[in-house]
Amino acid sequence: MAKVLCVLYDDPADGYPTAYARDDLPRIASYPGGQSAPAPSGTDFTPGHLLGSVSGELGLRAFLESRGHTLVVTSDKDREGSVFDRELADADVVVSQPFWPAYLTPQRIAAAKELKLAITAGIGSDHVDLGAAIAHGVTVAEVTYSNSISVAEHVVMTTLSLVRNYLPSHQVVLDGGWNIADCVARSYDLEGMHVGTVAAGRIGLAVLRRLAPFDVRLHYTDRHRLPIAVEDELGLTFHESAADMVPHCDVVTINAPLHPETEHLFDDELIGTMKRGAYLINTARARIADQDAVQRALESGRLAGYAGDVWHPQPAPADHPWRTMPHHGMTPHISGSSLSAQARYAAGTREILEAWLAGTPIREEYLIVDGGALAGTGAHSYAVHTPAADG
Repeated sequence: MAKVLCVLYDDPADGYPTAYARDDLPRIASYPGGQSAPAPSGTDFTPGHLLGSVSGELGLRAFLESRGHTLVVTSDKDREGSVFDRELADADVVVSQPFWPAYLTPQRIAAAKELKLAITAGIGSDHVDLGAAIAHGVTVAEVTYSNSISVAEHVVMTTLSLVRNYLPSHQVVLDGGWNIADCVARSYDLEGMHVGTVAAGRIGLAVLRRLAPFDVRLHYTDRHRLPIAVEDELGLTFHESAADMVPHCDVVTINAPLHPETEHLFDDELIGTMKRGAYLINTARARIADQDAVQRALESGRLAGYAGDVWHPQPAPADHPWRTMPHHGMTPHISGSSLSAQARYAAGTREILEAWLAGTPIREEYLIVDGGALAGTGAHSYAVHTPAADG
């Protein structure tokens, strides 16, 4: 029998919901490109309910316990002697979300003698040390595409919020004011601007498609060039690198995975080549942007705004400088954890567990590491830094 350790974020401050704003969700059977949505043998939850918090349990308890497996759910993961660390010692499976990541460091993986599978409920598995997972034969899987469109929608929302100066203008209303000049002094139209994405995979391409109707000029850079038909359809300009692209853009959105090639990509030097007054949107991973460089660029006016929902560490401490830097539109890490997305990534987590427990293959598109190597989506998206590679 397997022990599954699930690390989820805390319930709402006023308790687990007993009612919801909507009664149902649209049914999403497949994603752009044809990949089918998660298809487990069954589910034990109501789509549209809060599944990603501790009491939601990703809808897994009845499924696992009815088959004799053990499920441990906690939000306690970061302090010394945490529940996560205590329970990890004999866990077969760890499940966590990018929004509340259970960091599987090389030390933790080495100490987890029974660990065989690490599942990301959502997308983005950089909280797992992939090199250590490869070395110890741990399979890493994520629910690819389950919340990609959710994140793309968040990118569009935050882009418009920054360019139109929405958040400060809304605050004027909350404060009882009517200071129109103050609101519009930093407000512009998105129309006609040049917008570029660093990476044009599932999220980046979805962002480009959603921004095209705003009559903007679209740019992208990616390790894998898109088909010419897609470039022609959306009027895309391809650039070989981020350094080539960003000087042309009024808005840059980061949609790349975090790995050694992208860590601290947006440092003082690269940001210094951007247009004065450009906007930077980062819903990918915080460490793709240098924390201090972003703050300096906002304070100097090099950047007109920065928004996103990814921080380092997560959760961000109360005194994190990104909370108080000027002209930002930061949120907690929520872009991929809408109730709509939760229904999909909870179902996908169960689908992965069903396959693994039955000894049948996990969907190729869900795999990040398998058989001691990058696999599936991981082989396409990630690069693993190992000492041998230094030579």
